[in-house]
Amino acid sequence: MKKVIGRTEKIDFPDFGMTGLDAKVDTGAYTSAIHCHDVKRFTEGTSEMVSFRLLDPSHPDYNHLKMTLPVKKVKRIRNSFGNVQKRIIVETRISIHGKTYKTDLSLADRSRQNYPVLLGRKAIYKRFVVDVSEKNLSWIQKNSSNKKTIS
Repeated sequence: MKKVIGRTEKIDFPDFGMTGLDAKVDTGAYTSAIHCHDVKRFTEGTSEMVSFRLLDPSHPDYNHLKMTLPVKKVKRIRNSFGNVQKRIIVETRISIHGKTYKTDLSLADRSRQNYPVLLGRKAIYKRFVVDVSEKNLSWIQKNSSNKKTIS
C-alpha cells in the first residue's frame, strides 16, 4: 500500500549526511530539485563529474561541504518562472517514511523559493499518495516512532 505524504515533507538525504530538509511536493514537476551553489562540471578520466555545495551560507543547515558526484545527464527544465534552463541531474538517495529510494535531482538555484527541495512526481510515482491538506507526515511518523523506542 502507498504511504501518504503531505504537500510539504521533511526529507533525509543519507548520501549528503543531511536530515529533515524542507521539501515542497510538486506533482506538476517531473524532476526533483535541490538548492545548491558553486556548481562546477568537469571531466575526471572518462567520467563527467560535478562538484557543488548544498544549500547556501544563509540556510541554517548549510554545512560548507563540497559534494562530488557523477553527472547522470543534462536536461532542459522549465523553472517556476517559465524560463528553460539546462540543469545537471545527479542520482542520490532520499529517505521518506522510513524507506530509502534512489532518485534523480536537478542541481538548481532555489534561493528565491521557500523550500530548498522540490519533490517531483518521478520521485513519488507508485510510492506515495499526496494529501494536500497535510504537512510533514513522514517526519511526524518518524519522530513519534523514535519517541516510542526511547521511552
